[in-house]
Amino acid sequence: MKQTEIGLIPDDWEVKEIKDFADVTTGDKNTQDAEENGKYPFYVRSPIVEKINKFSYDTEGVITAGDGVGTGKVFHYAKRKFGLHQRAYLIYNFKNTDPKYFYYNFSKNFYERVHSMTAKSSVDSVRREMITKMLIPIPPTLAEQQRIAKALSDVDALISTTEKLIQKKKNIKQGTMQNLLTGKKRLPGFGPQTKSPAYKQTELGLIPEDWKVKSLGDVVTFLDRKRIPITESERKKGIYPYYGASGIIDYVNNYIFDGNYVLLGEDGANIIDRSSRLAFVVHGKCWINNHAHVLLPNENMNLDFLSEYLESLDYTSYNTGTAQPKLNREKCNSIPIVTPSFAEQTAIANVLFCMDKEIETLKAKLEKYRNLKTAMMQQLLTGKIRLV
Repeated sequence: MKQTEIGLIPDDWEVKEIKDFADVTTGDKNTQDAEENGKYPFYVRSPIVEKINKFSYDTEGVITAGDGVGTGKVFHYAKRKFGLHQRAYLIYNFKNTDPKYFYYNFSKNFYERVHSMTAKSSVDSVRREMITKMLIPIPPTLAEQQRIAKALSDVDALISTTEKLIQKKKNIKQGTMQNLLTGKKRLPGFGPQTKSPAYKQTELGLIPEDWKVKSLGDVVTFLDRKRIPITESERKKGIYPYYGASGIIDYVNNYIFDGNYVLLGEDGANIIDRSSRLAFVVHGKCWINNHAHVLLPNENMNLDFLSEYLESLDYTSYNTGTAQPKLNREKCNSIPIVTPSFAEQTAIANVLFCMDKEIETLKAKLEKYRNLKTAMMQQLLTGKIRLV
């Protein structure tokens, strides 16, 4: 190994400025040039690839945003014909350097470079010389560069496949919820076993004749008065989970609840955008702040069924906030809830629970693959591990 401007690299590797082995240019298109059913990929300043009918380049290269929120964070590997936004940079015409190897090295290190070259807390634009004068470690042969790129591409493919599988499982669960939580589909052993089961019209639409509709206030007891918020500076670290609107936010040394409850987020953007779960189950000793309603289901209401049902709802019409979305207790009390028999609730909850477990297992695998890629990049792109 030898010491260089960018740290230790193998003795037979070189450090080069990007301008020494590639050209840098920009596109000629604007955002409004995108066409929904366009023939070619259209790279703008976003992770999302648009479509366009007129291409800017027919080449192999690496693209990054020139300004906007994606500055230093958005990277694309492009090949063949594609459209390019006028404020996106293209690095291409590589000489003795594999474009895919460069893509991995550049995407790993570019944000740190542009961030170090501005006095601002955030990077809002990229100057051409930020790219052209960036130093890149280059293995001596194209073959070694391609082996590194292939190894990282294989992990990327594994990550992509897992992400698609997770989304597929989520879609399947969503469809299952829509069927089971509305009674459009009944599990074996529940309801009349006929080809044309009877339904009745309710405020929630058609539901099985043997189901009932009750308000949330009729099937739970609100324990909101027992909630106590603790500021971050006042929290003492411990073993008990401290819950907020979207789940655990800390662990503290004491508890104020001990039981099985459904929490429903009371405020925050998540009520509308649903970026995370809004309704979830908690068990045992815990502390809950004033940003989540605490619901204790009655004896005829299955905890997990209620959680899944509340999670499936659209809360737009229940929002009472102005500057910030909010679900007040009065509105929550009036939320209509379908109530099959307790046995059927339990059966439905078990089906959805198994689907959730499968998704969580896949998410754990995805996290493992992402960590593996990070570790591989750290080792392979610095030559600490050589692929021979």
